[in-house]
Parts: sequence; C-alpha cells; structure tokens
Amino acid sequence: MGGYQTIVVGTDGSETSFTAVDRAAVLAADAGATLVIACAYFPEKPDPHTQDILGDEAYQVMGSAPADDSVSRAKDRATRAGATKIETECRQGKPGDVLQSVVKDHDAELVVVGNRGLNTLAGRIIGSVPLDVVRHTPIDVLVVHTT
Repeated sequence: MGGYQTIVVGTDGSETSFTAVDRAAVLAADAGATLVIACAYFPEKPDPHTQDILGDEAYQVMGSAPADDSVSRAKDRATRAGATKIETECRQGKPGDVLQSVVKDHDAELVVVGNRGLNTLAGRIIGSVPLDVVRHTPIDVLVVHTT
C-alpha cells in the first residue's frame, strides 16, 4: 500500500476549519498528493424549526458565494502551507454528505476534518460533521484538534 494520493478536507470558512485545512495541506505537500478542499452550503437559510434542531454548533454556509469565498481563502492557506496540487469543490447539501460525495468522486484515500462539535451536547445527541464522517466514510479519517 502506497501513500495518500488524494486528500479531502472540509471547510466552512471558520478559523477552526482552516486549522484542519492547514494540517491537510502539510500532509498533501509531504505526500505529493492532490488536496481537494470542499465546502458544503445551503441555498438559503433553513426554516426556524431546522435552525433550532441544528443549533449554534452546526456548520452552515448559506449560499454558493460564501462557499466560493471559503474555499478560495482555504486554497490560499493551503498554498502557503506547501500544497501544490489543489482542487476546490462547493456543493449544495449537508456537510457530512458532501464530504462523503467528494471523497467518492475523487477516489480519495484520506479525509481530514476538524473536531468542532464532537464534544458538545448537541454533537452527542444529534451528531456532528466529524462524527458523521468517521461513522460513514470508508477511508482513513484524520480528526484534527481545532477547538
């Protein structure tokens, strides 16, 4: 088994997600791998009931323009961290689902996520993006301590 050829990392534009991007970029640079930076977004604000369920810890990017901005800033950071082969993906959907889709479409061997939401009550009850990815993604997952 060789090293990682394709690494996927998720961002929502937050500083904590950029910490995960930085770590993924260093790994990609060291391995000579392609780094795919992904951002999930919702087309509009969720209805108030959904907002109550998701809570403050949810990763929520509203609209494709903020998603494009998030991956653009993440790409700049990844370049500064040494990654040279970088692709970006913005897709509508829930973050965990989008990451799994990007992993599959790019035949990635590693996905990197931050730990935000793992240690919250809401994260334990309704789940969190990192927990969802760990449970449902059939490849290696690196959870970066970002909080």
